[in-house]
Amino acid sequence: MSEDHSVITDVATGTSELDIGASIPSVLPLELIDKSIGSKIWAIMSDFHEFVGTLVGFDDFVNIILSDVTEYDVARKVVCKRSKLLLSSRNLAMLVPEGKGPEI
Repeated sequence: MSEDHSVITDVATGTSELDIGASIPSVLPLELIDKSIGSKIWAIMSDFHEFVGTLVGFDDFVNIILSDVTEYDVARKVVCKRSKLLLSSRNLAMLVPEGKGPEI
């Protein structure tokens, strides 16, 4: 038999509490991306190409700018290295903050 628990969210601290006293931290997706600026990020595209680089910035549509970028193809081989790259959110499948890229 399952129990119903109400969730209480504290806007000041950004945490949610179940009525049983457990704390659950809450982070919004854009907030997580914003906190990743200046660190390595692994971008996986819908065509299975992958990019690893330092996140320079992003916009409201999550188009992202990376620097010191390594591009991998579907066979996970290095295709090329670029100093800067703009990736469209239209083809972006997943972002992995602090990701090191595919294991080769």
